[in-house]
Amino acid sequence: MSTTARAQKAPDTRGPVRKLLTSFGFQIIAALVLGIAAGLIGRQLGATAENPTGLSATLDTIGSSYVTLLRAAVVPLIFTAIVASISNLRRVQNAARLAGQTILWFAITAFIAVIIGIVLGLVIQPGSRAGEGLEPGEPYTVGTWWNFLLGLIPQNFLGLTVSTSPGATEGTFTSSVGFNILQVIVVAAVVGIAALKAGKKAEPFLVFTESLLKVIQRVLWWIIRIAPLGTFGLIGSAVIKYGWEKLASLGWFAAAVYIGLALVLFVVYPILVRTHGLSIKQYFSGVWPAVQLAFVSRSSIGTLPLTERVTERNLGVPRSYASFAVPLGATTKMDGCAAIYPAIAAIFVAQFFGIELNFVQYLLIVIVSVVGSAATAGTTGAVVMLTLTLSTLGLPLEGVGLLLAIDPILDMGRTAVNVAGQALVPAIVAKREGILNEELYNAPREGLPFADDSGDDAPETDATSTPEPAGAR
Repeated sequence: MSTTARAQKAPDTRGPVRKLLTSFGFQIIAALVLGIAAGLIGRQLGATAENPTGLSATLDTIGSSYVTLLRAAVVPLIFTAIVASISNLRRVQNAARLAGQTILWFAITAFIAVIIGIVLGLVIQPGSRAGEGLEPGEPYTVGTWWNFLLGLIPQNFLGLTVSTSPGATEGTFTSSVGFNILQVIVVAAVVGIAALKAGKKAEPFLVFTESLLKVIQRVLWWIIRIAPLGTFGLIGSAVIKYGWEKLASLGWFAAAVYIGLALVLFVVYPILVRTHGLSIKQYFSGVWPAVQLAFVSRSSIGTLPLTERVTERNLGVPRSYASFAVPLGATTKMDGCAAIYPAIAAIFVAQFFGIELNFVQYLLIVIVSVVGSAATAGTTGAVVMLTLTLSTLGLPLEGVGLLLAIDPILDMGRTAVNVAGQALVPAIVAKREGILNEELYNAPREGLPFADDSGDDAPETDATSTPEPAGAR
């Protein structure tokens, strides 16, 4: 896997102010601040979710349009990324061992996260402290183990689904087209394995798939470049729609979830990084661009190209391994959505309805969180995972309706933690297996992680290759 690093680029002559203004991290933070300010102004002008104004409609259009752009690339990205990641295993020594280690560490970190969630639920008692005015409601989607297993069976090659509902006027109907992400994952995995088994005859197909993946990623780089604009619209619209008062009745629950997310992101992950002899500062500076995008996009899949790029270029994980581990993580590694959140939420529902949980039910929360992460499938929201947990425990599904009001606010933090873990595990496994490029891991962070001025692909990194020169990233 050894390759030659790209040639040294000309020195960066930009001044400090220009460097700051062109920094992706600064642009995201500035967009967050401006979005919050715009949202507060909108609320002062009387804008609400039920009573939109010109400002709120503009913010909502900007934010929803950005999310639509991300979602438009989800299906081709998932299909090509998974097929390419499976095919890339043919280039990796000890591929089975690497895959096993990756899945093992996914499970270990999920186990730690769900234990933290259970402890916080028992200590903070969010269900017993819920405010007035909460009304149970039916969830708009329900996850069960049976439905999960049935959902794995592809109805068609694209996992295409069409739903029809009554229209606004009598006698009319509206139809919407969607994709079952789990079925797309299954189809892609089967195609990837079949291509591997086909051997040399499938080589042209694999080359085409990898080329198509690069094209899709290039489009996504362009979408990512306008992430600050999308951030401005999403945050501003969220402040107007949900406001701070929405947190009042569910304040303790929101606090418990964000405390759990913070413990995993800023305590558990750093401990794992340090335990493996790596720099905590370099880990956070390397993964932070993806964490920021995940926070505002609320989609692990939408963030996948950036997550994979920072895992390779900033954390020094070999591309041949990262291109397998990161897409796998984006669809199954959900410490925020599938571990912390359902654990605290399930305990909240039990406490709210006055139901005493026993040891077996707490054990079931752990099992569901560790095993059932794929039910979230990298899409926004964790309602499916929560209903799966509640149905397994025998708790009332009406409890889901209690939490929907603030779900988007919580989903930002959940997705950020998901993505941080999706980059962490490949770095840990690469370090344990001796294939991590530590020189690249410890290199200065300069420039956009997805910037590629030459238009070429990033160089392959492994334990022996020379890292890109500073400023080339």
